[in-house]
Amino acid sequence: MSLVPMKELLLKAQKGHYAVGAFNCNNMEIIQAIVAAAEKENSPVIIQASQGAIKYAGIEYIAGLTKIAADGASVPIALHLDHGTSFEQCMLCIRNGFSSVMIDGSKHPLEENIALTNKVIEVARPLGVTVEGELGKIGGTEDDISVSDREAFFTDPGEAERFVKETQVDALAVAIGTAHGQYKGVPKLDFERLKEIIKIISIPIVLHGSSGVPADAIREAVRIGVAKINIDTNIREAFTYEVRKEINAKLDEIDPRKILGPARDAAIEIIREKIKLFGSNGKA
Repeated sequence: MSLVPMKELLLKAQKGHYAVGAFNCNNMEIIQAIVAAAEKENSPVIIQASQGAIKYAGIEYIAGLTKIAADGASVPIALHLDHGTSFEQCMLCIRNGFSSVMIDGSKHPLEENIALTNKVIEVARPLGVTVEGELGKIGGTEDDISVSDREAFFTDPGEAERFVKETQVDALAVAIGTAHGQYKGVPKLDFERLKEIIKIISIPIVLHGSSGVPADAIREAVRIGVAKINIDTNIREAFTYEVRKEINAKLDEIDPRKILGPARDAAIEIIREKIKLFGSNGKA
């Protein structure tokens, strides 16, 4: 089937009390792994590309490979820009067929974030493209977006209410204690803050930096009402660890398929685990 707007998937998840996994891609094998895992679990899925992935693989390759995968899939797939930081970047993704974009204006004052988000929505909405916004800063590093632990701050529920009211954005990424990259310790999520945010706004809530968050905490976030959960680091770990294993075991191997194939299989398994954890299996 063709790519679908992410909003459709999230509204169904919100109503069905589960979350849709948004999995970052960097190459063909990972795109294949995401789709294969979704097919095996009969789950809707979001393939998302960060600025770093687009710089590495090229937007035409990311969009082209995902469209081919979606055309041949039996499950609904959305293609999403993860952490777009400019109007121009969002427009480039929309022109290349992305069905969803994130405009991350969280580094700006609230008024500027609202204005930037509305500028993207003005173009995206008539085209049926979903727009995700962000309030608060997620710790760690997301490609060229860095926020130190000291500077990271949580989403203010009152600001979230104003942001949604003044933008009518389709989904909102909130900061409640998760971080990008590998965790140094066990993250502690502010569930009371999450409950307060969900109580006062009705749109789907997004949890970034969820690799490494304990399964029980993920289940609680979904129970409270999170509808989209982002996973990147866990996929990178599974993929690269398997590549190292294959190379070390077969030092004379020169066929990349025999190295990247097992890595793709490892990525499929971790993605299947996440899909089941989020509760979206069987929901396609």
